[in-house]
Amino acid sequence: MDPATDSDTPEAPRRSRPKPGERRLQILQALASMLQEPGGDRVTTAALAARLKVSEAALYRHFASKAQMFEGLIEFIEATVFGLINQITTAQEDGQRQLRDIIAMLLNFSERNPGMTRVLIGDALVTEDDRLQLRINQLVDRIETSLRQSFRLAVAQNTLAAETDASARAAVVIAFVQGRWLRFAKSGFRRLPAEGLGDQIATLVA
Repeated sequence: MDPATDSDTPEAPRRSRPKPGERRLQILQALASMLQEPGGDRVTTAALAARLKVSEAALYRHFASKAQMFEGLIEFIEATVFGLINQITTAQEDGQRQLRDIIAMLLNFSERNPGMTRVLIGDALVTEDDRLQLRINQLVDRIETSLRQSFRLAVAQNTLAAETDASARAAVVIAFVQGRWLRFAKSGFRRLPAEGLGDQIATLVA
């Protein structure tokens, strides 16, 4: 019997193609992973393509530029962080508790996403399009606004003194959070963002 016509002969496995959006997600995951490696400040599209075992042209079928890839990471950060802030403020009516939970969430997000921490502090954006740093600045401003609202709520609930300056206190907290993000990245991701937070958070929101 000619094996070429044998119906029992197994077919060669077909290479499955990524589902719509799956390759785009893979690119962003690879970029975030490379940012947390030594020398991650020099991620190139050539290195990214090599990591994914595709051509650079394949990358550009999903993103028009490397800047657009970073925008994809920033969009993920925005969606995740503000989604969690909304969950916290919806589930927790106490203003001080909101502040504690938001601070802990911001530091834990950084710990779980080292590569994205380098985006948050702008370290990974130094040689990229200026609009990316502007986007991060706006993201941080929005976080500070959320903190300010929770401080105002705590004042209204009489859990903080009436003379508490919500704007000044929110600025102090966001500076603390950014400092922890920076220390985490500059330590090679060894000094965890939430290290010692249990003893410090009372001072931040009291």
